Amino acid sequence: MKKWYIIFISFFLLNMGVAQSIPKWKVTDLEHGISQSDTSLVINFWATWCEPCVKELPWFLDAAEKNKEKFKLLLVSLDMKKDYPDKIARFIQEKNIHAQVVWLDETNADYFCPRIDPSWSGSLPATFIINKKTGKKSFYEKAFKKEELQKLLEQLN
Repeated sequence: MKKWYIIFISFFLLNMGVAQSIPKWKVTDLEHGISQSDTSLVINFWATWCEPCVKELPWFLDAAEKNKEKFKLLLVSLDMKKDYPDKIARFIQEKNIHAQVVWLDETNADYFCPRIDPSWSGSLPATFIINKKTGKKSFYEKAFKKEELQKLLEQLN
């Protein structure tokens, strides 16, 4: 019995280290990533504590998987500093999220929100879409309905 307990604990501890590493970005890092991207981007701003954000995450992930050739998905966590990286990493592992996730290391929404879009009040969820082929940029400060999001993302060229 003791042997199985040791094997279980060892397996559990090893798997904890497999969790996705979550980079800490400033808004300037995000701006740089956007400017350097060679593909269309869908950037979803979310937090583990935001119920509408969590509800729509699977829809973003599904659309990104189905439309790999059209766009890249970037999930930008706006969780609190105390939740980085442990709570966010656990959430990502529990929800089996394979998209790129970064944590925005900013505390002043009056500084970073207008740098993403001047209309952003700071509420979540929020989504910024950049279509590299057309040069079109769109910002949505709202929770999507599943069908609405699917239609929007399928229209990216």
